[in-house]
Amino acid sequence: MERNDTCCFTGHREGKLPWRSDETDARCVRLKQCIADAVEAVYRGGIRHYICGMATGCDTYFAEAVLALRDAHPDVTLEAAIPCEGQSARWTAAQRRTYDRLLEQCDYYTIIQRDYTPECMLRRNRYMIDASSVLIAAYNGSPGGTRSTLLYAMRQGLQILQLPVEA
Repeated sequence: MERNDTCCFTGHREGKLPWRSDETDARCVRLKQCIADAVEAVYRGGIRHYICGMATGCDTYFAEAVLALRDAHPDVTLEAAIPCEGQSARWTAAQRRTYDRLLEQCDYYTIIQRDYTPECMLRRNRYMIDASSVLIAAYNGSPGGTRSTLLYAMRQGLQILQLPVEA
């Protein structure tokens, strides 16, 4: 995969979303549509490879949007960028089922490191940015990993599509 053909994603986990895990909430439905539209738009711009960090919340929405796009365009590939083995070990059973279902459908996966360390998420995020030319970001303005990833992408000169997260 070439960097110019690659898009990655950053966004908030369930805990930072005002609707938490309620995907029937109208704000969640709108955000999912915005993500799907952005994924389609960058595809029209030449992107064929997508990288997802596989966290709960917005990462899940992104992976689902890419998989739906792949159904219509078989030249699309999805890579899971996994920060460490056992990423989902402490998640709920429902979150692990979703994670496993999405991981099975990925074309590629990259495990950044074997064991969890406080830096593994940062390393995963930098891997995705360094391998991409476009970043789609679902961001509500709050501090944290999404902001850090967005700022790193800006410093690296990526094209950024920033999607608002409604409060």
